[in-house]
Amino acid sequence: MAKKSPTALGDIDLELLKIAPDDKVSRKLLMLIEGTFGIGVKQSIEKYEYTEQRYYQLLKAFQTEGSDALVDKKRGPKNNHKRDDKTVQQIIRYRFLDPDLSAAVITQKLNQSGISISQRSVERTIQEFGLQKKTLPVKPQQGS
Repeated sequence: MAKKSPTALGDIDLELLKIAPDDKVSRKLLMLIEGTFGIGVKQSIEKYEYTEQRYYQLLKAFQTEGSDALVDKKRGPKNNHKRDDKTVQQIIRYRFLDPDLSAAVITQKLNQSGISISQRSVERTIQEFGLQKKTLPVKPQQGS
Protein backbone atom coordinates (compact mmCIF):
# COMPACT_ATOMS: atom_id res chain seq x y z
CA MET A 1 0.00 0.00 0.00
CA ALA A 2 1.35 3.44 -0.98
CA LYS A 3 2.10 5.92 1.77
CA LYS A 4 -0.19 8.94 1.66
CA SER A 5 1.20 12.43 1.88
CA PRO A 6 0.01 14.33 4.97
CA THR A 7 -1.58 16.82 2.59
CA ALA A 8 -3.32 14.21 0.46
CA LEU A 9 -7.01 14.77 -0.12
CA GLY A 10 -8.43 11.44 -1.12
CA ASP A 11 -6.20 10.45 -4.01
CA ILE A 12 -5.13 14.04 -4.70
CA ASP A 13 -1.71 15.13 -3.47
CA LEU A 14 -1.96 18.88 -2.88
CA GLU A 15 1.83 19.28 -2.75
CA LEU A 16 1.92 18.66 -6.51
CA LEU A 17 0.14 21.98 -7.10
CA LYS A 18 3.31 23.85 -6.07
CA ILE A 19 1.49 26.86 -4.66
CA ALA A 20 3.83 29.83 -4.21
CA PRO A 21 4.35 30.86 -0.59
CA ASP A 22 3.17 34.41 -1.37
CA ASP A 23 -0.08 33.25 -3.07
CA LYS A 24 -2.29 34.05 -0.09
CA VAL A 25 -5.64 33.29 -1.74
CA SER A 26 -4.59 29.80 -2.84
CA ARG A 27 -3.04 29.06 0.55
CA LYS A 28 -6.22 30.16 2.34
CA LEU A 29 -8.34 27.99 0.06
CA LEU A 30 -6.05 25.00 0.57
CA MET A 31 -6.18 25.53 4.32
CA LEU A 32 -9.98 25.50 4.22
CA ILE A 33 -10.09 22.41 1.99
CA GLU A 34 -7.56 20.51 4.07
CA GLY A 35 -9.16 21.61 7.32
CA THR A 36 -12.61 20.52 6.20
CA PHE A 37 -11.89 17.38 4.14
CA GLY A 38 -8.29 16.40 4.83
CA ILE A 39 -6.02 16.65 7.81
CA GLY A 40 -8.39 18.52 10.11
CA VAL A 41 -8.64 22.07 11.38
CA LYS A 42 -5.90 21.88 14.02
CA GLN A 43 -3.23 20.51 11.68
CA SER A 44 -4.34 22.76 8.84
CA ILE A 45 -4.07 25.99 10.85
CA GLU A 46 -0.65 24.94 12.14
CA LYS A 47 0.55 24.15 8.63
CA TYR A 48 -0.65 27.44 7.12
CA GLU A 49 0.12 29.50 10.24
CA TYR A 50 -3.34 30.91 10.90
CA THR A 51 -5.29 31.02 14.14
CA GLU A 52 -8.36 28.91 14.67
CA GLN A 53 -10.47 32.06 14.92
CA ARG A 54 -9.16 33.30 11.57
CA TYR A 55 -9.79 29.87 10.01
CA TYR A 56 -13.46 30.01 10.96
CA GLN A 57 -13.75 33.66 9.85
CA LEU A 58 -12.39 32.69 6.44
CA LEU A 59 -14.59 29.60 6.26
CA LYS A 60 -17.74 31.60 7.01
CA ALA A 61 -16.78 34.32 4.50
CA PHE A 62 -15.98 31.69 1.87
CA GLN A 63 -19.32 29.97 2.41
CA THR A 64 -21.24 33.23 1.94
CA GLU A 65 -19.14 35.12 -0.65
CA GLY A 66 -17.10 32.43 -2.40
CA SER A 67 -13.43 32.73 -3.29
CA ASP A 68 -13.64 36.56 -3.51
CA ALA A 69 -13.81 36.58 0.29
CA LEU A 70 -10.29 35.12 0.47
CA VAL A 71 -8.70 38.11 -1.30
CA ASP A 72 -7.10 40.58 1.11
CA LYS A 73 -8.93 43.88 0.89
CA LYS A 74 -7.56 47.35 1.45
CA ARG A 75 -8.15 48.47 5.00
CA GLY A 76 -9.26 51.85 6.16
CA PRO A 77 -11.84 54.32 4.90
CA LYS A 78 -13.28 53.65 1.47
CA ASN A 79 -13.80 57.30 0.58
CA ASN A 80 -12.65 60.79 1.48
CA HIS A 81 -15.17 61.55 4.18
CA LYS A 82 -13.50 64.88 4.98
CA ARG A 83 -12.86 65.93 1.40
CA ASP A 84 -16.29 65.80 -0.17
CA ASP A 85 -17.01 67.57 -3.47
CA LYS A 86 -18.05 70.82 -1.77
CA THR A 87 -14.86 70.97 0.30
CA VAL A 88 -12.63 70.20 -2.69
CA GLN A 89 -14.35 72.97 -4.67
CA GLN A 90 -13.73 75.42 -1.84
CA ILE A 91 -10.03 74.50 -1.65
CA ILE A 92 -9.65 74.97 -5.41
CA ARG A 93 -11.60 78.24 -5.24
CA TYR A 94 -9.36 79.66 -2.51
CA ARG A 95 -6.27 78.56 -4.44
CA PHE A 96 -7.42 80.25 -7.65
CA LEU A 97 -8.52 83.45 -5.88
CA ASP A 98 -5.09 83.81 -4.30
CA PRO A 99 -2.39 81.41 -5.56
CA ASP A 100 -0.03 82.60 -2.82
CA LEU A 101 -2.26 81.26 -0.01
CA SER A 102 -0.60 78.46 1.88
CA ALA A 103 -2.36 75.23 2.77
CA ALA A 104 -2.36 76.39 6.40
CA VAL A 105 -4.23 79.60 5.54
CA ILE A 106 -6.74 77.75 3.35
CA THR A 107 -7.30 75.27 6.19
CA GLN A 108 -7.88 78.13 8.63
CA LYS A 109 -10.38 79.81 6.28
CA LEU A 110 -12.28 76.55 5.76
CA ASN A 111 -12.39 75.85 9.50
CA GLN A 112 -13.66 79.37 10.15
CA SER A 113 -16.44 78.85 7.60
CA GLY A 114 -17.57 75.68 9.39
CA ILE A 115 -15.79 73.06 7.25
CA SER A 116 -13.70 70.85 9.51
CA ILE A 117 -10.59 69.73 7.65
CA SER A 118 -6.91 69.16 8.38
CA GLN A 119 -4.04 70.96 6.75
CA ARG A 120 -2.78 67.63 5.38
CA SER A 121 -6.11 67.07 3.58
CA VAL A 122 -5.83 70.51 2.01
CA GLU A 123 -2.25 69.75 0.95
CA ARG A 124 -3.35 66.45 -0.61
CA THR A 125 -6.11 68.18 -2.57
CA ILE A 126 -3.74 70.86 -3.83
CA GLN A 127 -1.28 68.17 -4.91
CA GLU A 128 -3.94 65.93 -6.53
CA PHE A 129 -5.17 68.82 -8.69
CA GLY A 130 -1.67 70.05 -9.52
CA LEU A 131 -2.20 73.42 -7.86
CA GLN A 132 1.22 73.66 -6.21
CA LYS A 133 3.20 76.82 -6.71
CA LYS A 134 5.57 76.53 -9.62
CA THR A 135 9.17 77.31 -8.79
CA LEU A 136 11.85 77.95 -11.31
CA PRO A 137 15.02 75.89 -10.99
CA VAL A 138 17.96 77.85 -9.63
CA LYS A 139 20.99 77.71 -11.92
CA PRO A 140 24.33 77.52 -10.15
CA GLN A 141 26.53 80.56 -10.60
CA GLN A 142 29.61 79.97 -12.70
CA GLY A 143 33.01 81.61 -12.57
CA SER A 144 32.97 82.88 -8.98
